[in-house]
Amino acid sequence: MEADRLFADRQPLSSRALRRLILEESHRAHVGHIGSALSVVDLLAALYGGAIRSKSPDDPDRDRFVMSKGHAALALYAALFLRGWMSRGELATYCGDDSSLGVHPTHHLPGIDFSTGSLGLGLSIGAGSALAARLLGKDRRTYVLLSDAECNEGATWEAAMFAGHHRLANLIAIVDVNGQQALGPTAEILNQGRMAERWASCGWTVREVDGHVPTAVREALTPSLHEPLAVLARTVSGRGVSFMERQVNWHYLPMSDEQYAIALAESEALA
Repeated sequence: MEADRLFADRQPLSSRALRRLILEESHRAHVGHIGSALSVVDLLAALYGGAIRSKSPDDPDRDRFVMSKGHAALALYAALFLRGWMSRGELATYCGDDSSLGVHPTHHLPGIDFSTGSLGLGLSIGAGSALAARLLGKDRRTYVLLSDAECNEGATWEAAMFAGHHRLANLIAIVDVNGQQALGPTAEILNQGRMAERWASCGWTVREVDGHVPTAVREALTPSLHEPLAVLARTVSGRGVSFMERQVNWHYLPMSDEQYAIALAESEALA
């Protein structure tokens, strides 16, 4: 297969390589959630390109990662492949019969610490992980990538208050602020104005960043010394594919062959 030739030797973990894999595998499997996965590409490039400290998936002192936005799992699988923790053949089973690579990630896979998919629970898991590290005297960090729509969930704010109260400075939340969710624009479903103030009121250090500049994201991920950190990453759903950008339909739709060809060409042209 062409994909096997392209990725037989893993490329550096770049946004371009992640986008190509997402498009290839979503087209092959004929499944959706493409817009959601493309939204977080640059965030995962920053996280797995250096922010997350881990020698191997089973290193006991590794930083932990929670993909709370579980429906973007394909982007995570692509990052794990490029990091060297998954084979190309395994990645090519995405959403196939008897595959462990479903639409949402499970902890049975090396490199995935927590099963996710029920939205709004990831930050609670992350807070527990961060507190456990403190109690064990470990300096590992826990990163949680959640969607802005998950900030509609009460459990998210309970976890935020808990983390702020306990001053979990080893907890970093990255909010994918792309402004839309499954049923429409986030502002119309439940307006989240003054999001930075909301996180700060729970005792978090807050930084806002362009979520499509991996170097800026990585800099923003530098932990706070005394408080949990919330990075509000402004992103575009379907980033890099003109007919997908900011279009709610691409939360669901698979691509036709013609759409795939266009998407791949446009994605390759993006830096």
